[in-house]
Amino acid sequence: MAEYTVPGMTDKQGAQVVELLQKQLSRYNDLHLTLKHVHWNVVGPNFIGVHEMIDPQVELVRGYADEVAERIATLGGSPKGTPGAIIADRTWDDYSLERDTVQAHLAALDLVYDGIVEDTRKNIEETEEPDPVTQDMLIGHAAELEKFQWFVRAHLENSGGQLVNKGKKTEKGAASAAKETSSAK
Repeated sequence: MAEYTVPGMTDKQGAQVVELLQKQLSRYNDLHLTLKHVHWNVVGPNFIGVHEMIDPQVELVRGYADEVAERIATLGGSPKGTPGAIIADRTWDDYSLERDTVQAHLAALDLVYDGIVEDTRKNIEETEEPDPVTQDMLIGHAAELEKFQWFVRAHLENSGGQLVNKGKKTEKGAASAAKETSSAK
């Protein structure tokens, strides 16, 4: 446990928020690496638009990782930004697509964002009582993450408003459904 935390929080509360934020830091570090992976491996029609759409998100998520790490330090913790920390904190599978089409990657990325946004929202709820400063930071992150997921989904939505990857639980399943839909056109 840390030797101190911010005024107005107990050391125990500070330690609990640090633990929660460490997992968030690992999520963000994993996400920005996954986004770069997609950036490098997306092919086909609309390649350049999606390739260029992803880079600003990479930078935004890297900034979130930095902000979370600095909050951990402010609370008296020691942020861990190593590959080992990502692996230790991971409760999700590694991104499963390699070189693939725009539609396939975006359908898989939509599922990645489902998990990131869901976990961030849970952390928002968990930080309301002990640390509204951390909660406020995470609320700002969630808003931008949700907006980027909307950008991704705009590429996956048909004219009736249904997502081509609806109901898919795996990245490969989502990618396959997206490719089937785009090849049927």
